[in-house]
Amino acid sequence: MALVSLPRWTLVLPLKPLARAKSRLADATGALRPELAMAFAQDTVAAALSCPSVARVLVVSDDGVAGAALAVLGAELLPDLPGAGLNAALAHGAEAARERFGAGRVAALSADLPALRPAELDRVLRAAAGQRRSFLADAQGIGTTLLAAAAGVPLAPGFEGGSRLRHSRSGAHELTLPDVPSVRRDVDTLDDLREALALGTGPRTTALAALVSL
Repeated sequence: MALVSLPRWTLVLPLKPLARAKSRLADATGALRPELAMAFAQDTVAAALSCPSVARVLVVSDDGVAGAALAVLGAELLPDLPGAGLNAALAHGAEAARERFGAGRVAALSADLPALRPAELDRVLRAAAGQRRSFLADAQGIGTTLLAAAAGVPLAPGFEGGSRLRHSRSGAHELTLPDVPSVRRDVDTLDDLREALALGTGPRTTALAALVSL
C-alpha cells in the first residue's frame, strides 16, 4: 500500500538581532554570545529544512547578518515590520507565509533548537496535522517550542513566560509525543546548552560550544 503524502508545513522562526539575543548566556559565554545565538539558529534552520514535512522556513528578523547567513542555508527572510515583540513577529510571519506562498499549514518554531533532529520534527508535524491548532511544550514543561495551525486557522501565538498554559487555555491541543527531546530542548541557559550538547547538537553549535567553559 502506498503511503499517503501529507501537505507540508511552512515554519516561521523568529530571531532577535544578535546583539540582544540570548542575554541569559552572557555571563557564561561573554563575547561568544551573539555567535552562539547565530549558531543555534543556523543548526535549527538546517535541520528543519531537512525535515520531510517542511516545505519552507521563513525567518522573521531585522538582523541583516543573521538573515544573510540563514538565507545561504535556504531560509526565506521577512523583516520584522511590526517591531512589537515576539508574538507580533510570529503573527506577522504566519500572515505573510499565507499571502506570499499560499501556505496552508503554518507553525511557529523556536530558533534555538541546536540539537533538532529532522525525524523528530517530522513526527511532531505529522501529529499536528490532525489538529486545527496545537503546540509542543518545552523540556521544562513551562514554555512552548512549536505552535501549529491548520489551513485557515489563525496562529494566535502566545509565547514567552508560561506559554504552555497560555496556549492550552487558548484552545490549542497539546501534543504529548514522548520521544521528541530535540524538538523540546531550546537553549536559554548554560544548563540548557549542556543538555542540548548531550543530545547532540548541529556542527556550528558544537564547534562554538567547545570554546565555552562548561
